[in-house]
Amino acid sequence: MRKTMRIMRLTLTLALAAAIVGVIWQRLGPRLEDLPDSAVKPKPLDPAFIRLTPRETATLPLATRFDMPLGTEHGAFTYNARAFRIERHLGDDLNGIGGENSDLGDPVYAAGAGRVVYAGNPGSGWGKMILIAHRLPEGDELGPVVQTMYAHLESMKVRTGQTVQRGDPIGTVGTADGAYLAHLHFEVRVGPYVNPGQGYADTALNRKSPETFIRTQNGAGPSVLNPAPQKD
Repeated sequence: MRKTMRIMRLTLTLALAAAIVGVIWQRLGPRLEDLPDSAVKPKPLDPAFIRLTPRETATLPLATRFDMPLGTEHGAFTYNARAFRIERHLGDDLNGIGGENSDLGDPVYAAGAGRVVYAGNPGSGWGKMILIAHRLPEGDELGPVVQTMYAHLESMKVRTGQTVQRGDPIGTVGTADGAYLAHLHFEVRVGPYVNPGQGYADTALNRKSPETFIRTQNGAGPSVLNPAPQKD
């Protein structure tokens, strides 16, 4: 009986102490609205640490052909304003033949069958960006997976995880939220790592020439893109 009474008194004492601590914390502790955003909001996963798993790679749609993402399938009505590796450039800057902002809002198409692995605005001057992963036929020299990247978009018509087919409209040409004249920054990347990355580098990193890649993947002639219009 005495032991039971001691246990009851101890339980009541602990409960009272917990209540007192709660009142003190409520009065003196930091309020949620007083904390910085970094303390109360989870940070988004850094895309630099996203890697497609072997299972995800194996279940990607098979891409047996690639076309140009702007203009016609062979890039008619477009020109390459800044080609791959010109001034350390890691992609092709595709423009409508009218130049300047004449192509603002023009449709952008998926270059090949694949799955959207990123659709968002990563900042750093990219504007809206879409990354699509494609599974290549077995034995392709580039490996099992490549990614195509479409940046500076005005709008996006797809979401992460969505499957697309070659030629599906995925967005529209934009200006990276007013940072540039309207154009499509288009890249081809080799490997499973999903990372917005940078648009310029001293080496090519894991990028391939988009023009060369498209030419070898769809049987186009020696010049896929129209030359830039000549000024008078």
